[in-house]
Amino acid sequence: MRKILMFSFFLMLGLVVSQFLPVLVGESYRFVKTISNILLYICLAFIMINVGREFEIDKSRWRSYREDYLIAMATAACPWILVALYYMFVLLPSYYWDNGDAWRENLLLSRFAAPTSAGILFTMLAAAGLKSSWVYKKVQVLAIFDDLDTILLMIPLQVMMVGFRWQLGVILLIVALLLVLGWKRMGHYELRQNWVAILFYAVITCGITQCIYLVTKYMYGENSSIHIEVLLPAFVLGMVMKHKHIETKIEYQVSTFISFLFMFLVGVSMPLFWSVDFAKQSAEATTITGSQPMMSGLIIIFHVLVVSLLSNIGKLFPLFFYRDRLKRERLALSIGMFTRGEVGAGIIFIALGYGLGGPVLMISVLTIVFNLILTGIFVVWVEKLTHSAYARSKLFS
Repeated sequence: MRKILMFSFFLMLGLVVSQFLPVLVGESYRFVKTISNILLYICLAFIMINVGREFEIDKSRWRSYREDYLIAMATAACPWILVALYYMFVLLPSYYWDNGDAWRENLLLSRFAAPTSAGILFTMLAAAGLKSSWVYKKVQVLAIFDDLDTILLMIPLQVMMVGFRWQLGVILLIVALLLVLGWKRMGHYELRQNWVAILFYAVITCGITQCIYLVTKYMYGENSSIHIEVLLPAFVLGMVMKHKHIETKIEYQVSTFISFLFMFLVGVSMPLFWSVDFAKQSAEATTITGSQPMMSGLIIIFHVLVVSLLSNIGKLFPLFFYRDRLKRERLALSIGMFTRGEVGAGIIFIALGYGLGGPVLMISVLTIVFNLILTGIFVVWVEKLTHSAYARSKLFS
């Protein structure tokens, strides 16, 4: 529980720092932001490599995972669609309802609601003594598929944001090659997997993606550059490693520190909300979401509560499947998918790169914080339901 609260604390701390950073660093602000963004990408790559390392399935039984993948895909899609519809039809004026740009922006920004935080979830359920339960084993598969689906769906969303150009054809080809490589060579390579090695791989992965971007930017300009988000390359790199479980104190401490640093840097990356002329900012914004007038604090809190409710209702999709299991087990599985964390925060950071902002951005960030605070309650709920189901099965066996 303390770790989850620290996630929220560092995200909020970063958000506070982001509001005073221009004053604190003065003319060095642009340089500091560049360094901050580079570190953020490295942390995100480190996290996604570890998520990929957890992706372990029996390829000889791949057909048996089809149902799991479809359920995971729907579990990721339902909260995303519900939140996108809420952003469109509640937070935007009605004259935007048939606007293609408004739909594209909100479909991208609301994607933060889709991914379950696999790392947080696995750690807390294992600590609760549920590692041998059906709920833990099934949620492990669904959460990884959930993250994979989130990563894959970012590709068409990016195409929607910038339009289809030959550069995007190159990106799609690279994505296809990465997926084929990940599947063909899953768990194949004997690579060092201590925290030093993973961090080195993260730096190299970020370096390659940034080099491709800078070279194509120099050759073709900013609007025609090839920008490959680090999410998928890092995930596939983790997939192809022959997973080695290294459970030492230093590994845990470094992994935790990088996750905390990532959440802090996500907060730092947020645009200015404090002491800002929002009327002027809205008038100068180049996106529809960024041009919306800022809401009062109480109205934002209300929307955070509603968006949290909608996103978690969407995560209840597994409750209607796996009919051979007890209802409380299926409910426990669904509640386990409520957890949010690093990948969702990474989606918001990517959305910032497209100039998205305004009150919808603030609501999205605070929704992640709110769900992180509730994660401990979610896990306790899952534990009680799972132990109750186990006791009931023993009683009737």
